[in-house]
Amino acid sequence: MKILLSNDDGYFASGLNILAEHLAKIADITVVAPERNRSGASNSLTLDRPLSVRKASNGFFYVNGTPTDCVHIALTGLMDTMPNMVISGINDGANMGDDTIYSGTVAAAMEGFLLDIPSFAVSMSQHDAKHFETAARVVVELVQHYQKTGFAWPTLLNINVPDLPYDELKGRAITRLGKRHKAEPVMQLKTPRGEVVYWVGAAGQPNDGGEGTDFYAVAHQQVSISPIQVDLTKHSQMSELKNWLSK
Repeated sequence: MKILLSNDDGYFASGLNILAEHLAKIADITVVAPERNRSGASNSLTLDRPLSVRKASNGFFYVNGTPTDCVHIALTGLMDTMPNMVISGINDGANMGDDTIYSGTVAAAMEGFLLDIPSFAVSMSQHDAKHFETAARVVVELVQHYQKTGFAWPTLLNINVPDLPYDELKGRAITRLGKRHKAEPVMQLKTPRGEVVYWVGAAGQPNDGGEGTDFYAVAHQQVSISPIQVDLTKHSQMSELKNWLSK
């Protein structure tokens, strides 16, 4: 089995390296990741300049671009054969609810999905995570299960793993994305030169985080597995909008 690995924390990130170490035992892996942390890059492509691809001493390829750049380049020019799966992560921090809109981790997996390749985005439940090994074991199990049974449909999974020892996990849950309260206000600061600068505020706490959501599962020590899609069309509103336009 051939697997393309990427992330948004950079090719040097612990989560990526630990995941690569585990998956290399069961698959032929290729790692193509950003040269630096590109968290929050979402699905952005670099179209205003050429990109370079370099190879690190450990065999990982790194790109001076976004997570989407990395997967796009890998799948459309760098790799000789298409992989059987694209996996992005392990992200140092959660990607639940609204986070998925901004997440470079999810975007990297989504780029594989757009090219009809089953793809996973994998994240830890909090920043400064201590148990990347737990998430790596979960991913290996899911990949092995996929090897045995496959998927009957195009699949993009957003996976969030509690930052706990593996033996403390309380199973897996198929979940929907929850929703956060609005983000904290930006913080306005002044530089030593008197220039005003802004730090983007912290993400809001869960608003829609009840049973069945990714927030709920992780809070109850379960691995959250959410099937997500690219189509942003609100189909239920199309008829209503046609009536509105005709008035």
